[in-house]
Amino acid sequence: MLNSDASLRTGASLSGHETRAEVMPLEEAEFERFRRFIHERAGISLAPHKRQMVSARLQRRLRHLGLRSFGQYLDHISEPGHDRERQHLVDLLTTNETYFYRESAHFDFLAQQVLPGYRGRPMRVWSAACASGEEVYTLAMVMAEILGAGEWSILGTDISSRVLDQARRALYPMERAKHLPKAWLGKYCLKGVRSQAGNLLIDPRLKARVRLAQHNLMQPLAQRQSFDLVFLRNVLIYFDLATKQQVIDALIGSIEPGGHLVISHVESLQGIATDLQVVSPSIFRKRPR
Repeated sequence: MLNSDASLRTGASLSGHETRAEVMPLEEAEFERFRRFIHERAGISLAPHKRQMVSARLQRRLRHLGLRSFGQYLDHISEPGHDRERQHLVDLLTTNETYFYRESAHFDFLAQQVLPGYRGRPMRVWSAACASGEEVYTLAMVMAEILGAGEWSILGTDISSRVLDQARRALYPMERAKHLPKAWLGKYCLKGVRSQAGNLLIDPRLKARVRLAQHNLMQPLAQRQSFDLVFLRNVLIYFDLATKQQVIDALIGSIEPGGHLVISHVESLQGIATDLQVVSPSIFRKRPR
């Protein structure tokens, strides 16, 4: 049996009595304040049609704090000493839906075209928006398949502390792994039984190859590091062009010459100035020295 049922909690738990006061509707001016906050804090551009989403995601939090209006909540997070609540708001406003082996062509390219060149040499990978960890552990499985016990490691970062907590637990519903090769489930995952039936836990030996840290893509990494491969998928779609340029500029500085950058199939670098070589519409290579 894996961990206890308590380990299944994926969000920050709310303690204390939750006030049931009716929350007033989200006004346009309040929504604009939320838009400014998340853009300044995380670079995310909330489209005007996201107003209802913001209201739905935050109402429970307002009731928990005993606040009746979004304006009161905005004033609350603006006060000094409320860093934890500001982070909680970021967690609530960021979308983190993912699953194992998502956009499988990228992992196939990695296994067939990139990893064989790193046999017998170190390789460092950065999953720059790893969400709840499925991408990180999929990368680890692919690297274990091709590089075995070689010298390789993965850094996974995300702006959301909530999803990073789940990534650290490495415990997932089995349905999120339905795209994984079946052999990998037995090789790299532990199957839950009894109270954990229907869940899987990443093998600790694989998990040991992964380091997880909170990071805002609008800022430089806490420690200057360089990587042979960077995954930045399903993030650029939330940024305006200026923010995209800022983020890509910083990432390119972290990629080793000859290394690769991978973005999502639904994203592009159109309008962004780089000297990256295009391998495919979603895969780029930094020019070798």
